[in-house]
Amino acid sequence: MKLRYLPLLALAVASCSHADKTTGTAGADARFDAFKNQFIEALWRQNPEYASYQGYHKYDSLLVIPNEAQRQSDAAFTQKYLTALGGFGLDSLSPNNQIDLRLLRNELRSQRWYADTLKSWQWNPASYNLGASVGDLLNGRHYPLDRRLRNISDKISRAAEYYAAARANISNPTKEHAALALKQNAGGLAVFGKALADSVAKSGLSAAEKKTMLDRVAAARTAVEGYMKFLEGNVLPAGKFRPFRIGKELFEQKFAYDIQSRYSATELYQEAQKHKVALLHDMGRRAARLFPKYFPGQKAPADTLALITTVINQLTLKHAPREGFVDAVKRQIPTLVAFVNEHKLLTQDPSKPLVVRETPLYMRGSGAGASVSAPGPYDKGANTYYNVEPIPAEWTPAQAESYLREYNDYTLQILNIHEAIPGHYTQLVYANRSPSLVKSIFGNGAMVEGWAVYAERMMLESGYGNNSDEMWLLWDKWNMRSTLNAIIDHAIQVDNMSENDVVKLLRREGFQEEAEARGKWLRATLSQVQLSSYFTGYTEIYALREELKQQEGKSFDLKSFNENFLSYGSAPVKYIRELMLRPAAAQKQ
Repeated sequence: MKLRYLPLLALAVASCSHADKTTGTAGADARFDAFKNQFIEALWRQNPEYASYQGYHKYDSLLVIPNEAQRQSDAAFTQKYLTALGGFGLDSLSPNNQIDLRLLRNELRSQRWYADTLKSWQWNPASYNLGASVGDLLNGRHYPLDRRLRNISDKISRAAEYYAAARANISNPTKEHAALALKQNAGGLAVFGKALADSVAKSGLSAAEKKTMLDRVAAARTAVEGYMKFLEGNVLPAGKFRPFRIGKELFEQKFAYDIQSRYSATELYQEAQKHKVALLHDMGRRAARLFPKYFPGQKAPADTLALITTVINQLTLKHAPREGFVDAVKRQIPTLVAFVNEHKLLTQDPSKPLVVRETPLYMRGSGAGASVSAPGPYDKGANTYYNVEPIPAEWTPAQAESYLREYNDYTLQILNIHEAIPGHYTQLVYANRSPSLVKSIFGNGAMVEGWAVYAERMMLESGYGNNSDEMWLLWDKWNMRSTLNAIIDHAIQVDNMSENDVVKLLRREGFQEEAEARGKWLRATLSQVQLSSYFTGYTEIYALREELKQQEGKSFDLKSFNENFLSYGSAPVKYIRELMLRPAAAQKQ
């Protein structure tokens, strides 16, 4: 989620003169800590939607109007705080604050790049969806219902202005993002329906407040419908679309800002190509061992890819029923909890709720079948939602079967490790414990996704799945997905790879089902760089673990590594690596 700011406030910024250099690191850290607290409070007032997402609900009633005046104040805000950051010397701060300084500087520079260079506010109509933020407020538990409804009422009172600004911003959009905007705003429109009306009816609001709110809900529906009609009547029929591909220069820049890796985008692409070869080699060995078990007396295919495909096709016949997909996810969670505890992989916190639910309508359509919505650092006791998208009702039996085979009984376990335990859910619980709000708020996507991929391998290495060739083969296939994500992300956005060639690659060398391959193409047309985050983070985390294992020898402890790594919050792996490899004496500074 990228930030948007309200008009700049006259907020005092902590003095950043060099007059107190003589106070040493402690004095510089104290100044920087004061600055961070002041900056974050200013940020929340500027960006109430992102504040709500992080669990800070003081400004829930405010709505940002994304117009030109807003963009000008964005520029003033970021420049003001970048200037302030320039007053802090990196070497004068403690290691943890050095990371925070780097994160803040990257975030502010990134915001200017997004607004001034990428300009997705012009070409991505899906970035405007009032229903999504209202839905989160309605479903939250941070305030009593009456207060949440009053906040929603105030927020949507400016819905017409919001969508008027959105329409004015749209210029030369991509066809793909326009279509997504229609789908997700239709889902957002459902937020302004029966559930909200029922909540108003049962609330303790006065009759006058209820009438005002219902009038505003009706006006908000009209605004959303008007935006959808604008897209249907003016944008899509016009046929004047920019390509969804952003090209090499922008891709490299976006990779640097978003991923914050030791690798460049090109270097990461090359690493993924090498890893693909290694995975195929391992898959070939395992498939050769499994073939006689499942096809006794038959001759194995001579072609390695055909052999792997044959075995995988047999294994994927075991899957959940179409109507029981979400329930199958729910049933597996306690098993994962028990395994992590039994094998002492890390300490879990049973007080933090994990709720498996069907993905809300306003979140569907992006090509991601599962995701996690976690509470922010201010709302640590709130539910973490594991969003699982049910099989769409409009899918044919063949489409549904293809999807279910992709998420077969083996792979579904790996998916649950990735999304839930000890993947995203567990990592985000640890991130919320971090004493640094900066690391929690400006979490690095490559670290977050990389941990989830690393967690899959770590679980299997620890004995999950009984070290069976079946489980390892389908993990190889799953890990190939992360690897090919990075490959096609670059190949599509930079090298103009076609849909047919992408699907062919994913099916032949990724062994993916047709539905999964087509869904990945859709996702790759709607995002840039994010698909590279999985492989980047995983590669860096695994390399760090192996480096420490070599250094520490027999004294290496997996649980200690996992918990120490997670203790730094969602910081870029390259910075966590610096801290974990520092001598013990230096880490105490």
